[in-house]
Amino acid sequence: MVNVNDYAVIVGQGIIDELFLLAQRLQGKIIQNINSTAVGGGVAEILIRIIPLLRQLGVDARWDVIKGNERFFGITKKIHNALHGVNVEITSEDLGYFLETNRDNAQELNLYGDILFIHDSQPIALVEKKKDIGKKWIWRCHVDFTSPKQDIMNFLRSYIEKYDAAVFSAPAFAMDINLTQVLISPSIDPLSDKNKELPQETINSIMEGFGIDPNRPVITQISRFDYLKDPVGVIKAYRMCKKYIDCQLVLAGGGATDDPEGLKVLEEVKSAAADDPDIHVLLLPPASDIEINALQRASTVILQKSLKEGFGLTVAEALWKAKPVIAGAVGGIPLQITHKYSGILTHSIEGTAYYLKQLINEPEYARKLGENGREHIKNNFLITRHLRDYLLLFLSLYYEGDIIYL
Repeated sequence: MVNVNDYAVIVGQGIIDELFLLAQRLQGKIIQNINSTAVGGGVAEILIRIIPLLRQLGVDARWDVIKGNERFFGITKKIHNALHGVNVEITSEDLGYFLETNRDNAQELNLYGDILFIHDSQPIALVEKKKDIGKKWIWRCHVDFTSPKQDIMNFLRSYIEKYDAAVFSAPAFAMDINLTQVLISPSIDPLSDKNKELPQETINSIMEGFGIDPNRPVITQISRFDYLKDPVGVIKAYRMCKKYIDCQLVLAGGGATDDPEGLKVLEEVKSAAADDPDIHVLLLPPASDIEINALQRASTVILQKSLKEGFGLTVAEALWKAKPVIAGAVGGIPLQITHKYSGILTHSIEGTAYYLKQLINEPEYARKLGENGREHIKNNFLITRHLRDYLLLFLSLYYEGDIIYL
């Protein structure tokens, strides 16, 4: 297991010492994280890394997951899409069942935390228990809130307003609401299996196992199979590029237990890929972090052609590996990429194809983008910064108006 002190070689000992000092102020407080899935997706990935590190710092951080059936997660997926601005029909019966499931979970879960840290919309209505049990409540939004469907936004607003604070990943997601709002961007763990350095022989072996030719350019997108990641659009951009450059495409990702659309999207991707032997569609099982790491490190260009995006951790992962990244200019992605300096921001399939050709044909420019991107991630989006932000957030709930001296 990684030790929190191991990060000192990357960020400096002073950062680690500060984390321990902040954590001391939280002695005796339990931080209870609650979300909708323990496997798949960025929220679970962040919690898997952060919870053990908080505990090493001396913070009693814990993690619980709500329960729900297929109908419930079908409704929460529609809510998720509506928050991203997608036209979906959500009936009053749907919302009633959503609330019923939340209330069932509120009865079954032991809400023991001094701070209840609720992630995303699926468990948002647990906050109804606040009037009975008190405690401090934080709602953490991980999705792109720039153009939500207003009826769903109004429904959720009545619950968001019950919290003590709301946390968003980018300034554009801030709401006009009478509530403390905090900007905390997600982060990557540079020492995790997904991001640590790999021996070249490991990379070569994994690429060979997937049947990918190391001697031709490789374009890769790592994402859940989700409409909002636009995997079919990625295939179209690849085909435009392929007319001029003999390249390969890798579309790799897994699913999440709270995303019932994943298999349908995967089938559409396979259909769009048809029988092109240079398109590799990889459904990866959980715990494929080394494989993802190797795919990113072996790639010529990394794509994240999202149509909507809360943050886009795969962008940070690729930039940390000093890879040139082309990504949709949506959500939290522009926080990570300064166009033509630390990566490329794109708005269309045609633009994506144009920059693919440029980066493959100009490797020195691509290398410089990757180097600048890595430095930006090091300074802003590593897990130690994330830990510090969370510790300060937790403390702010108890020391409002006070000065915390370090």
